[in-house]
Amino acid sequence: MFRTQYAVLALAFVLVACKGGDSGADDPPPAPAGDQVPFSELDFGALPADYAEAMKVVRASQVWSDRAKAMNDGDASADPRTRLQLKIDADTLNEARGLGCAFLENWQLDAGNFRYMYDWVEKTWVEDDHQVRQAGSLWGVGTCYRHEPKAETKAVLDKGLKFWFDNTIPGPEEGTLMMKYPGDHWLHSGTVALVALAMIEYLKTEAELDAEYKKELETKLDGYMKFLVWMQRDNGHIADRFDHRSGRSRDRSSPYYDGETLLAMTKAARQLGMKDLVPVIERAAPAMAKTYTIESWKKDRDSNQTKGFFQWGSMSFAEYYQAGWKDKELFGDVGLSLGFWMVHTHRTLSRRRNHAYAVEGIIANWRIANMRGDVPAQTDLLYTLDRSLHKLFSWQIGGPLASKNKWLGEQGKDDPLAIGGIMNARKPSGADVKKDVSHQLRIDVTQHQMHATTMALEHVYIPVK
Repeated sequence: MFRTQYAVLALAFVLVACKGGDSGADDPPPAPAGDQVPFSELDFGALPADYAEAMKVVRASQVWSDRAKAMNDGDASADPRTRLQLKIDADTLNEARGLGCAFLENWQLDAGNFRYMYDWVEKTWVEDDHQVRQAGSLWGVGTCYRHEPKAETKAVLDKGLKFWFDNTIPGPEEGTLMMKYPGDHWLHSGTVALVALAMIEYLKTEAELDAEYKKELETKLDGYMKFLVWMQRDNGHIADRFDHRSGRSRDRSSPYYDGETLLAMTKAARQLGMKDLVPVIERAAPAMAKTYTIESWKKDRDSNQTKGFFQWGSMSFAEYYQAGWKDKELFGDVGLSLGFWMVHTHRTLSRRRNHAYAVEGIIANWRIANMRGDVPAQTDLLYTLDRSLHKLFSWQIGGPLASKNKWLGEQGKDDPLAIGGIMNARKPSGADVKKDVSHQLRIDVTQHQMHATTMALEHVYIPVK
């Protein structure tokens, strides 16, 4: 419905693009003023013991790049979307999103679960089933449906939910529900969180929903969320697995499952009014924030722990900030510190493999900056997410930007199993399929990119006053 407005906005960007432009490469951030040590040299072991005070030091050390080469003249205090020379627009994103969502739907099996990997060059399936990936695939379909509620997408979503409902059993405590994944004695907390996220998307969709079925969804969701609450450990983190043989949770946590669970909880609490989750969230958020930022950076500035938590934590903290819960400004700072880390420490624009997962988090970081009116942060984050989406959609088979990939071009457009899928790398390396990720069409790669695209369309590439 905003197509005309999008077109006008895109035209405006083109008409004012009178300056030189840029190569899309990363720019190092400027040094902080005065005696402040830059983030790249900060001694995380010497920070104040109080996390809020330590985070203030971290944020002071992080100075955003102004991306001056990509900016047009104008009011420096204005929304940077009116000045930055964007490389992608809403119409392109919408076309690519439609293809990608159809790709996800096309990979559903008769039982309601999904295929995982396809070697689109050799045209052979690569079997690699995993319960968390299955749950994530369903969440991807849920995000597609909420953005554009089509009957065929609903049918896929309903069939996928039935798969999980058919494998649902009573949990370890009264009122809890959990899944028993076929052939697996472990239940991963991330599995429950991602199925819950799919259900939250469904319940938030602006479309008619049968009253009895809606009640079933709400009942199941309540049981799943109570199970995740039961999985919370004494330290605020979430146990990563439940063992069906012993009836006990494992006393370990995962940055992925912590983040996925926190996101399910924050979305359920803020968007669906499940307020009983707020005390659980307010205990989990500071524990996870500290563990996956400063405590992880003490060991490795470019920590894999931070990478695993990044997009899930960033999206959670955007929900937290918007909800206005306890110490919201602290978690706004945490979200922005994670965004700076992804852009300038992990250097996502320099990555050669698909990093749509990072774009999900960067858009969430941008949302916090936008809510705060922080123009420097918005500028650097907008530049990064825009260039990332432009690059990654040149890796979509049959997509609107495929022609920009000299190797891909028209390849794969005649394969109904491949069209709309996103490659995991721009071109082949010459290795076999297990090492050459360009061969791999993975459903989770496309799922993350479609969710990032939906977020971009709903929050970023919209008409700006």
